[in-house]
Amino acid sequence: MEDQRSTTTQLTGSSTPAHLIQYITAFSVAVGSFSFGTTLGYTSPAGPLLISNSTNGSLHLTSVEHSFFSSILNVGALVGGPLGGLVINAIGRRWTMLGTVVILVASWLLIIFGQNFAMLLCGRILAGLYTGVTCVNIPNYIGEISSPDIRGTLGTVFQLMVVTGILFAYVVGDFMTSWRALAAVCAIPVLIYSVLIVLFVKESPNVLIAKGKLNEARHVLQHFRGKHYDVEPELEVLRQNQEEMSKNKTTLKDLKKSYILKPLIIVVAIMFFQQTSGVNAVLFNLNEIFGSAGTGMDEGINAMIVGLVQVLATIVATFLCDRLGRKLLLILSSSAMCISLVALDVFFYEKDQDEQHAMDTLGWLPLVSLIVYIAAFSIGYGPIPWVLMGELFTSNVKDAAGAVGIMVNWGTSFFVTLLFEPLQEIMGPFGVYWMFAGFCAVNCIFCILVVPETKGKTLEEITAYFGAPTNSQDTTTTTTTKSNHYDNPVFTIEHKEEEKKSQKLPQ
Repeated sequence: MEDQRSTTTQLTGSSTPAHLIQYITAFSVAVGSFSFGTTLGYTSPAGPLLISNSTNGSLHLTSVEHSFFSSILNVGALVGGPLGGLVINAIGRRWTMLGTVVILVASWLLIIFGQNFAMLLCGRILAGLYTGVTCVNIPNYIGEISSPDIRGTLGTVFQLMVVTGILFAYVVGDFMTSWRALAAVCAIPVLIYSVLIVLFVKESPNVLIAKGKLNEARHVLQHFRGKHYDVEPELEVLRQNQEEMSKNKTTLKDLKKSYILKPLIIVVAIMFFQQTSGVNAVLFNLNEIFGSAGTGMDEGINAMIVGLVQVLATIVATFLCDRLGRKLLLILSSSAMCISLVALDVFFYEKDQDEQHAMDTLGWLPLVSLIVYIAAFSIGYGPIPWVLMGELFTSNVKDAAGAVGIMVNWGTSFFVTLLFEPLQEIMGPFGVYWMFAGFCAVNCIFCILVVPETKGKTLEEITAYFGAPTNSQDTTTTTTTKSNHYDNPVFTIEHKEEEKKSQKLPQ
């Protein structure tokens, strides 16, 4: 062990990487995910205002138009996800962020100055495009600039800022009487985001290496690690990883291989179940749900409480993921969501049978049910599908598999959100929530029988579980070895040093 430690010290230097610049940069780009959260939360307080024509103008929405207004964002995200995967590699992470700022500002301007339904729809489609690209770009960027010792912590910032942005829209919306004014306030974070990008965000060293700008990559990596940290070993590993990935690029045809197809089916299924739990339909329409419950409690305050619970539960999830494991959290999450939706079903069914009796005896139930529902989602089915998408595939497969997963996620979200209000009219509120509860029940069974536990396993062990070849010539295994231990350069350096030593030993 002493020899190994001395080797590591010689290679990396005696200093440890500085963290302050990494925290500042991660927070700066995470304001972009906060802005994404405001687009998700906007329709909950804005929807009732649009339907009631709060601005006293000629523009107001019918219930069908409101369904499209709420759901059309998912169509933009459906396009933005795959598009983001192409753009971030073509023009880089930083320029992609600046480009998405223009898109989201245009989105809010179309809504603020909207004169007809078409302008509102165009605004929401652009917001969805921003959302899809941001979902790909910001997590990738944070992972690439973070040192291994704080990568996990910084990685949780994205989801936390998204739910905080949703809460922001709920809180501000409760004080607004105009959907135009609410849109103007929700546009402020993206303007702050643009300033932070200019001041604190540098291009990812991975992108610079891919473009052959090694000296510039060295300078940027030194900026993120601190001036006293020796970045040469990490830079060399990044360079070699980039060479390996450029030689072994994966196409959609490669997804047919059984050891790739099996985890892909799991990812597609959990992305489908994430959205058929009804979460986006609920989040986009919280105020209307509480309004239809007719409990007499303030809809805006109820929505704020649910939003606050979502933020707190997301914080808790960052501590539970590596302690309880992915599989267990998915099972607990889906089962708790099922129970809470059944409880919500009971309230609306009782309200349909005897409204006064339901109000007197069960008026508290909608709020409690939705608190449990959102908390359960936030500790499991909110973050873990994205975690699994990063764990079940090796680096050369993630882009193609991730594009499929994102398309399924946002495509399903579009149809669930679009059909939410029409289904309520056809089936009644309790019928819709019974349907969501049924999906959660099937989801729970799927997690128990199919989803593997990945906690504590290396990427090589995970891919081997699905039958990936283990010989050194296989491109997947080669990439996996480089990706173990969160792509820790120190681990890779030690591994290579051990290989060199073993080659010198007598046969």
